[in-house]
Amino acid sequence: MKVTLLTVGKTDVPWVRQGVELYAARLSHYIKFGIVEIPELKGVSALDETQIKEKEGKLILKAAGDARVVLLDERGKEFRSLEFAAWLQDALGRGGKDLVFVVGGAYGFSKEVYDRAAALISLSRMTFSHQMIRVIFTEQLYRACTILKGEPYHHE
Repeated sequence: MKVTLLTVGKTDVPWVRQGVELYAARLSHYIKFGIVEIPELKGVSALDETQIKEKEGKLILKAAGDARVVLLDERGKEFRSLEFAAWLQDALGRGGKDLVFVVGGAYGFSKEVYDRAAALISLSRMTFSHQMIRVIFTEQLYRACTILKGEPYHHE
């Protein structure tokens, strides 16, 4: 089973890219992990938020394929790190489909993407930039893997 972080837009922030690369490299010791970046839409000035979400949604669903989709969304369930590790262990233990965690665009997700989601997870009650979420999520995924292996990275 593979775990993927699917994002709308690429990052041009060097420290974000470095952080994600650091944790992605660490994750390779535990799980098959990859990152897929969907290009931001071009020429959207004439579109409203709903139209943008719908267009991005089609790209998200196409990129996710038949994987189990988990949205990183402000309305999702919040976990402590130990709880997220247990959730991840359960999700990976089900086998079968790959697992895709999705960071949406600036306006969030379309109804079709919400309808397709197996779960919604919130990383905080606070709002973070779409750039920062990449680093925060990959670190938390790495932390969960170390918790599951009983390694000393996480201190409770």
